[in-house]
Amino acid sequence: MKDQNINLNQLELDKEGIIESIDCDTNIKRRLLDLGLVKGTKIVPILVSPSNDPRAFIVRGSIIAIRKEEAKKIKLNTINV
Repeated sequence: MKDQNINLNQLELDKEGIIESIDCDTNIKRRLLDLGLVKGTKIVPILVSPSNDPRAFIVRGSIIAIRKEEAKKIKLNTINV
């Protein structure tokens, strides 16, 4: 098993990541934290819009859309088997 650190925008569909940090603007970071994107939370990309931006993710049992610009600033830890 090997841990891998990537940004949320790099996570493949239906693969699981664990949030490590969010390095966004204060207003956007507050909004993401309010939606449940906190350190240690599992996140899974499930859908991509026809234009490839935004993508939909499952977080804590809810589906939320996150734009690529914000997804680039969310650091994840993944585990490859």
